[in-house]
Formats: sequence, C-alpha cells, structure tokens
Amino acid sequence: MDRPLIGYLRVAPRERAADRPGLDAQRAELERAARERGWRLVRVEEDVRSGRSLRRPGLRAALAACRAGEAEGIAVARLDRLTYSLTDLAELVREAVDGGYTLVALQPEVDISADGGRAVGEVLAEAATWHPRASTTVGRALAGRPGRPSSTPPHVAARIRELRGQGMTLQAICDTLNAEQVPTPRGGAEWRPTSLRSVLR
Repeated sequence: MDRPLIGYLRVAPRERAADRPGLDAQRAELERAARERGWRLVRVEEDVRSGRSLRRPGLRAALAACRAGEAEGIAVARLDRLTYSLTDLAELVREAVDGGYTLVALQPEVDISADGGRAVGEVLAEAATWHPRASTTVGRALAGRPGRPSSTPPHVAARIRELRGQGMTLQAICDTLNAEQVPTPRGGAEWRPTSLRSVLR
C-alpha cells in the first residue's frame, strides 16, 4: 500500500520540551508510522507557531498540496499539532471532507477516511456549519471553561453584506478582511467562511 501523505509538524515558541514533542521527535514518529503502515511521506511541512491560529505557512502549504491532489491527506503525530481550537478543528475537518482528502493523527488515533474516523469527521464537519458563537461556547464547555458571548460589530457586518452584494465569494470576503487585519468576532486574526454565515443569514 502506497498512501501519499503530507507530514505536518508544529511546536510553539514557548512550549516546554517536557510538555510537547519537539520537531525531531514528531518527524521520527511519522517516519516510523509510514514504515509500519505503508505510507509515503510526500514531504514534511513544519511551523514554529502557536496552535491558536490557522495562519501558519507550513499548514497552509500542506493544505494546498492536498487540494492540488499531491497527497491524500495530512498526517500529524498528535492531533493538537493541527490546532488547539475545537472550532478550527471542525473547520479543518469540513474542508478535508469537502475536498476529498483525509486528516490522520497518531495520538489520539484518528483517520477521518477510516470507518470510525469517518463518523467523527462527519460530526465535526457538521459542527463547522454551526453559528461561530455556539461552536465556540461548545468548545469552551468541553474544555471546562465558561463561554463568552461575542458578536460582529455592526460596521463590519455591513461591510460583509456589501462585499457579498458585489458578488464576492465567502472566501474572497475572508481574504479581504484578513488582508486588512480586521479582527474576527472572537478576536482572532483570521476570517473563514463559517465566520460569515451567521452575518449573512
């Protein structure tokens, strides 16, 4: 079995080595899994950035490779190497399901193209379509933290509707807002289509 995958590694600048595996350790785990499971690591992308944002060049390159058909999916040693956010994870899974590629993690054992993983993937893909405020609240509740209400400022909402009225796609609107560094309703730096749907309803 020759399964082409993009390996993805990430460490945060302030992570302690005792808490999270370093880049070399993650690479070794993926290479071992590739030998044992018949994967072919097309290449390995890496980031030294926080997992609280998806605006990472290595991750974007890995996603672009999957969208272009260069690989069947992305493999990580640990699921939290992709993201710390339940909302962002749901969005990544939705994009993978829609794009026809997979996400694979060694810890915990997840492969959204496998039978059990497919069911998890469908649930997370559905969660990605929820109202951003609701999904954020769910994520905080699962993490044992209280939810905090958030909303899109009226002037930003008006601009989003104006851009949509001009025929722009949701992704094009996101790219515009990201380029202008307009904060998201949750205070983040990156807009995604799911962030716009509640405004446009």
